[in-house]
Amino acid sequence: MDGRKRVDIKIGSNVKVVQKHHQRTGELTDGIVQKILTKSPNHPHGIKVMLEGGIVGRVKEILAD
Repeated sequence: MDGRKRVDIKIGSNVKVVQKHHQRTGELTDGIVQKILTKSPNHPHGIKVMLEGGIVGRVKEILAD
């Protein structure tokens, strides 16, 4: 599942995000969602979240629990 719809992402979800400085390479970082930063119900590049540990990025993939 991709991370373009806000309703698919919950606090505590295990996700893969791309950080701003990795957008060109597409390098993904995985972690647990601590906070959802995007207010709109969907976003074409992925919902922006903060992971535990303070990493901010756009969700590219939602991992199964």
